[in-house]
Formats: sequence, structure tokens, C-alpha cells
Amino acid sequence: MEGSPEGSGAAPHFNYFMITLILLNVVTVILETVRNIHAAYLFLFSVIDLVSIAIFTVEYLLRVWICTLNPAYSHPVTGRLRYMVSGYALIDLLAFLPFYIPFIIPIDLRILRILRLFRLIRVLKLGRYSEAMKTFLLVLEKSKEKLILALSILFIVLVLASSMMYYAEHDAQPDKFESIPAAMWWAIVTLATVGYGDIFPITPLGKFIGGLVVVTGIAIFALPAAILSAGFIEEIQEKKVVICPACGHRIGGTPGQEHESGTQEKAPVPKEPGT
Repeated sequence: MEGSPEGSGAAPHFNYFMITLILLNVVTVILETVRNIHAAYLFLFSVIDLVSIAIFTVEYLLRVWICTLNPAYSHPVTGRLRYMVSGYALIDLLAFLPFYIPFIIPIDLRILRILRLFRLIRVLKLGRYSEAMKTFLLVLEKSKEKLILALSILFIVLVLASSMMYYAEHDAQPDKFESIPAAMWWAIVTLATVGYGDIFPITPLGKFIGGLVVVTGIAIFALPAAILSAGFIEEIQEKKVVICPACGHRIGGTPGQEHESGTQEKAPVPKEPGT
């Protein structure tokens, strides 16, 4: 299920199977919203859902059972408990838990419809089987402080822009800029440089503020992209390897181990005893 550092012939096949099953579930949830298709293939959709629930349930229980093989969860009790509250484990749990809730707790049928929406959480399980997604999540984890700072700056600018536009346009357009919270819709759309055109300034001062907000938005929304790009570059460099010319053993690399030409730096050849 997890593979091994030496490589495993079964792990890739298991990953491909799970990816196919997850994508099939997502397509099923989407097609169920089409009335004609739902009526024609209701039995097939139900079978796919039941089979998927069974597979996801068994997979989750097996992962909880074998997690002690990981040194981070080696303790047979506390290790499993810590694994069960980890990110991937919670996603695996939410992928099938809503199916069992009505059998345990009597609930309103309207709430049951909402719980069916949780089936779309299964698409998040793709992150477990994709190395690219794992790298992306790792970059998010390492860059979370910088991303929080960028979002904080965005929030501050959003409040300032909506407040200034409210005082500039409220008298001229009391129906559209009736309050600062109402002006926040204009501010977020303008900062994102989307511009739906449903709300826009008409006074000279409002237009001047709007121009400043547009220019500011271009710079602010570029910050998260720059942070993530730098994180990806750093993560890729950390995964570079060097190869020993004597035995061919792969050794984990660190930033700066490769020359500018992009060729791999070779480890020094061990000398013979007595030379």
C-alpha cells in the first residue's frame, strides 16, 4: 500500500487502481446531478457507491493497522491514534464515514442529502497517490507562514479599499455602496482584477481610488504565486541526488550540490587501502 525505498511491484498497481476508483466516484457524483442520466443508471451508480465504500473502508482499516511500521507511529496504541488524526487519515475517513452515519444516528433526510456531498471529498484522496500532489502539500506546509502573511496583507488592503470606496461613493450610489461590507464585494473583485461590472465608481475620487486598488491588486495577488514558486524550486533542489561512481549508490542531494551546467556532482572515489 505504501511501497518501499527499494521499490515494489505491487504498490504502483495499487495506486493506479485507487486513482481510477476515485476518479470514477467523482464522475458518478457529477453525472448523478443530470436528471435523465440519474434515472437511467440509478442502479449502476448505487453499485459503484457501495463497492467504493467497501474498498475505502477496508483500505482505511488496513492503513490504521499497518501504520506502526512507520517509525513515526511505531507505538501500537498512541501511534495509531496519532495516525488517525493526521491529514491523509482524516481525508480517508471522511471519504466513507458519511455513508455509515444514518445507520448510527437517525437524521433528517435533508441532512442526508448534504452528507452525500461529502463523497466529493474522495477526490482529495488523490493526493496520497500522486508524488506531485505530495510535493505541493509539502511546499504549502513549509511556506504556510509566508502565505499567511500574504493573506493578511490582502485582508488589510481589502478593508482599507472598501472603507475608502464607501465614503467616496456612498452619497452618489447609496443602493450599491450602502455599507462597508457591501463595498467589500467591489473591493475583492477589483483586487482580483476580475471586474464584473455590476458595481463600479462614478465619482472622480471613487475612480481614482479604484485605479489604485487595481494596481495594488496585481502586486498583492502575485505574492502567493511567487512564494509557491520559490518553495517548489527549493523542494526540487533538496531532492537532487548524487551518484557514487564506484558503486552507483544514490545519495540524497542538497541545494548547491550541482554545477550550473546541471550535471550531477560525483562523489569522490574511495581510495584503496595503503594508497
